Amino acid sequence: MQLTIPYFKQKLAAQNTAVVAVYAALVAFCTYSCMYAFRKPFTAATFDGLYVWGIKYKDILIIAQLMGYTLSKFAGIKIVAEMKSRSRGFSILLLIAIATVALFLFGITPAPYNLVFMFMNGIPLGMIWGIAFSYLEGRKATEFMGSIMAVSFIFSSGFVKSVGKWLLKDMHVPEMWMPIATGLVFLIPILFFVFLLEQTPDPTVDDIAHRTERKPMTAEERKSYISEYLPGIIVLVVAYVMLTIIRDFRDNFAADIWKELGYNDASVFTSTEIPVSLAILASMSFLIVIKDNLKALQVNHLMVAFGFLITGFSTYLFSVQAIDAYWWMVCNGLGLYLGYVPFNVVFFERKIAAIRKPANVGFLMYVADSFGYLGSIGILLFKNFGMGEISYSGFFIQSLYLVSAIGFVFMLLSLIYFNRKISSIHSNP
Repeated sequence: MQLTIPYFKQKLAAQNTAVVAVYAALVAFCTYSCMYAFRKPFTAATFDGLYVWGIKYKDILIIAQLMGYTLSKFAGIKIVAEMKSRSRGFSILLLIAIATVALFLFGITPAPYNLVFMFMNGIPLGMIWGIAFSYLEGRKATEFMGSIMAVSFIFSSGFVKSVGKWLLKDMHVPEMWMPIATGLVFLIPILFFVFLLEQTPDPTVDDIAHRTERKPMTAEERKSYISEYLPGIIVLVVAYVMLTIIRDFRDNFAADIWKELGYNDASVFTSTEIPVSLAILASMSFLIVIKDNLKALQVNHLMVAFGFLITGFSTYLFSVQAIDAYWWMVCNGLGLYLGYVPFNVVFFERKIAAIRKPANVGFLMYVADSFGYLGSIGILLFKNFGMGEISYSGFFIQSLYLVSAIGFVFMLLSLIYFNRKISSIHSNP
């Protein structure tokens, strides 16, 4: 099933490439922002007093959704990598519909039996990023478009939590019904934006010449790609796992961390993420001026490594009371997303372009994402069963130090590996 209107798509393709880039970037941003309304709003609630098997009910909810989300990422290694362009729009809408039904069933089912529906909610949502990003990859302006799209999971996570908090406090929506209520607010908008996303023109001949052809990958092609670059992929995945587990912990338990830090205003979720979003957008847009793909990949490595340094150093400053809690959250968010966004936007994009071997970002991203979210589940289980007595903010601080050190070292190792590997490929065509 296609949602494309050929006349509209052809008229858009005839426009200046800058117009196409801005159009695709804004529509992708809005689409993925709306997706967050079906995934993250429940984390704005605290579910105080509810426990399951001696563990906080909210922690179990997050683990349940993460299990579904992680399963989706592993499935996406095949499904997203092989997806044909004609089925993308319908696939997004189908996945959103499944997630919506799961949230409704979550609302009508008593706790703790509704946990299974939060697991079901996570399964479809994990594949939407890869599908949406496939509209943008393989273009000279991919950094610009992807950066704007990626800002959605910084800004939107805070925004939908603010909407969820508003529904709880001002509209008096019960905690169990708040997730589906938030989703319904964004249901019509996501239908509209997916329709607009489907009208995005295909990459031009010039795009393909600069960034390499993007195509569905067979199982044999995926196996060959992994085996050829296995050492570098392992090092990158370890660094990405570090980013994912701590970014996801910050995202999922922001309400609890802020509460422990003495903040309980719904606007704090958005006010801290707006400056982070703008800073990341400015940093990522700079990469579009780097034409050489190998140099851009090198700069990406250094940017991610610098993000790890910011995260660790800002945590130290907060620990010695050199900065307050608000600016610490802004700074650690900046550091984490300075690493996380390049991986989700341009890291694999430039890697494919530098190697000049036909592939797609969805495959590489889902390999990294699947292990990243598996790590997120592991850290949550460790927090509850290994360090259950420590506060969320205390656990977050300790984790930031460890993640920053490991991530920084592994990014430098990755830089050395891919610099040598790709230079060797270019010298022996």
